[in-house]
Amino acid sequence: MDKGKNKWAVLVGCNYPNTKYTLHGCINDVQAMRDLLVKKFGFDPKNINLLTDKPGSFILPTGANIMKALNRIVDQAQSGDVLYFHYSGHGTLIDKPFLPFSKEEAIVPIDFNLITNVDFRHLVNKLPKGVTFTVLSDSCHSGGLIDKEKEQIGPSNNHLHGDSSISCSKPKAIPYESVLTHLSSLSNINTTDIGTHLLEVFGADASLRFRLPHVELEFYKALKQDEGILLSGCQADETSADVISEKGEAFGAFSNAVQQVFKENSGPLTNAEVVSIARKILANQQFEQHPCLYCSDENAAATFLPQSATAASSST
Repeated sequence: MDKGKNKWAVLVGCNYPNTKYTLHGCINDVQAMRDLLVKKFGFDPKNINLLTDKPGSFILPTGANIMKALNRIVDQAQSGDVLYFHYSGHGTLIDKPFLPFSKEEAIVPIDFNLITNVDFRHLVNKLPKGVTFTVLSDSCHSGGLIDKEKEQIGPSNNHLHGDSSISCSKPKAIPYESVLTHLSSLSNINTTDIGTHLLEVFGADASLRFRLPHVELEFYKALKQDEGILLSGCQADETSADVISEKGEAFGAFSNAVQQVFKENSGPLTNAEVVSIARKILANQQFEQHPCLYCSDENAAATFLPQSATAASSST
């Protein structure tokens, strides 16, 4: 699909202020992406929902608010529409209760109401025919956020090095044990089952991953190619960096690399090209994180967020 009739975006930046998990560049990431979506990709500002934990924000990026925003754009989408979700914040790995010694990915909203790969798979499964849904996750542990997508660009052992002006960086991940401890303090229940805590604290707003019986979860697995596209900030064995440069600028390394990709390339790029070029940029900056791409073969070769003719001409 090369042209979108309508374009809708949900952009989430979580800095977790006044906590021991504080990050610095996540709000800057999504504000910069909002400008890029409008100026280069032809998004109507009214169709972009920006959720951050900036002091004074009217709607905060809690798990329920993020899912409400995502369900809204999926439910109103029609054939030809382009949907985009950009997340900059912490990720975590959670234990699979039915598969010992196995883990799966989740993002961590500010209230710790985890959003899992099951939730993203459910969103993609609901898409009308002809609608694409691109997810860019600048967080650790995000490679499997859309469950069952095919790996197009993935694990690499080539850790390249180059010049860097980075003075400080921090991994964008919260350990599973820390998430469990925090939720235990909210639920006041003595158990190592994270689902019990999430259901007690968030009820119907908890992830489908914990609300549905194991048998029903099988329903959400993809059985064929679909229109989900995932760009993840790093491989499963790596961390995504939250950075403060020598100039005092704060940003997520992957989000910033994507910004640079489009500053240096005025024409349209495929999803595979965006990830490949971002990998080279991060390698030259001495980051040992390798962004990955998960989608169908067709979408790997499709244009990243197809531009309107007006936006394309104004960006050159």
